[in-house]
Amino acid sequence: MSDTIKNKTKQMDMLHGPMMKNILLFALPLAASGILQQLFTSADMAVIFWFEGIVAQSAVNSNGALVNLLINLFTGMAVGATVVIAEYIGRKHTDDIHSIVFTSMIIAVVSGVVLLGVGIGVAEPLLKVMDTPSEALPLATQYLRIYFVGMPFLMVFDFGAAILRSVGDTKRALITLLITGVLNVGLNFLFVAACDMSVAGVALATVISNIVCAVLVIVFIMKNDMLRMRRKQSKFRLAYLKRIFTIGIPAGLQGVVFSIANVCIQTAVNGFGEQAVAGSGDAINFEYYAYYFVSAFAQATVTFFGQNFAAGEYERCKRIFKLNMLAALVVSGVLSFVFTIGGRLFIRIYTNDEVAIRFALIRMWSVLTGCALSALYEIAGGALRGMGHSLLPAVLTVLGSCILRIIWIYTVFAANKQFWLLMIIYPISWAITGAAMLVSYFVISRKAFKKAADDSGDGRDPDCSVPAVSVAASETASAAE
Repeated sequence: MSDTIKNKTKQMDMLHGPMMKNILLFALPLAASGILQQLFTSADMAVIFWFEGIVAQSAVNSNGALVNLLINLFTGMAVGATVVIAEYIGRKHTDDIHSIVFTSMIIAVVSGVVLLGVGIGVAEPLLKVMDTPSEALPLATQYLRIYFVGMPFLMVFDFGAAILRSVGDTKRALITLLITGVLNVGLNFLFVAACDMSVAGVALATVISNIVCAVLVIVFIMKNDMLRMRRKQSKFRLAYLKRIFTIGIPAGLQGVVFSIANVCIQTAVNGFGEQAVAGSGDAINFEYYAYYFVSAFAQATVTFFGQNFAAGEYERCKRIFKLNMLAALVVSGVLSFVFTIGGRLFIRIYTNDEVAIRFALIRMWSVLTGCALSALYEIAGGALRGMGHSLLPAVLTVLGSCILRIIWIYTVFAANKQFWLLMIIYPISWAITGAAMLVSYFVISRKAFKKAADDSGDGRDPDCSVPAVSVAASETASAAE
């Protein structure tokens, strides 16, 4: 990477240097950010149970799948922004990045406003369709409507954090979440314990925290010379919008369809009653803790792979894939084992209801034990997106992890409605999707690397010391030129 780029970013060099060290420096703060965010969400659940009871906790827990369904399309756009910026850094076209950032933030604000309107309008009808327990329905509706007031700010933070990740900066998102997380917990106690606002207090605390997150991430972007939005240089460009959509929409649709399957599963869980909803929601916390490491290494794969692929560093691309896969499998596997073995102890943080604990433990033994399998499709999918192939991972995930789950619910589970039989589809779908994604990655990467080597002789432009961009990378970047 040129001195100009190093000076502008003041971040890690993903094209040179010790790869595992840089991957860890990138991924671990990112994983810590996710875990920290989940810890504060867990605090929400614990506070609402200990001060308001099982019905209020089930009202909050019943919203998770629905919230993800509504926001995943737009958070997929943030993936598109990450890939596009990584491409331009890899190709050393850093002067374009100010406008890419500005375009991305416009998308974030518009997305948040759309979500605000949709979320408030469809909250109660969708919760009814999901068979939310009648005792929890009024509280669940109230929570969801207040929560979506903060959507414009949440979208700004998500896009802003993705933009910072594209230049290797994952620490500032961690700092932001640490500050706002402490604020969120303090507000929870103030609104729920002191002001007796129940689930409305939890939702309001989240909205205020999202506002602070958005402000801080904008401040961090404006302090980065490469990313800073400038009055004259930063412009909204349809070419960048199209490129971000090309990568982001398939990723977002994957998340949407994925969430549809999870909404179907949540609907089935709701049928077991409020204690099952509460227990299942409590157990999900520990799945997130293990999964955030998978997600962090997957995002490292997208960013590192994207820059190196665009720069023609194909051997580094292969190592990036292997190192991230190994790290994701080992870390998530160890965490899943620890949480499952100590399941009862961990679950009692959130509830002392024995029926809820029983449902939570069933979920942990059925789902959490296989959580590391999600690394197979997440890391392989991240590498494919880094090469500019966003549609294929989306299609494979829809078929393997979404359609399969829905079929399972209405066939196998419908014939024998046991809670463990509903939960076991998670590791089954992860394994099948992972196998398909791995095969696709190896086939496509082999062809792409071979074609690039054939076109450029040794993979580098003989007239330039900078690695030549492969044909595939050139095609993915051309739309934004």
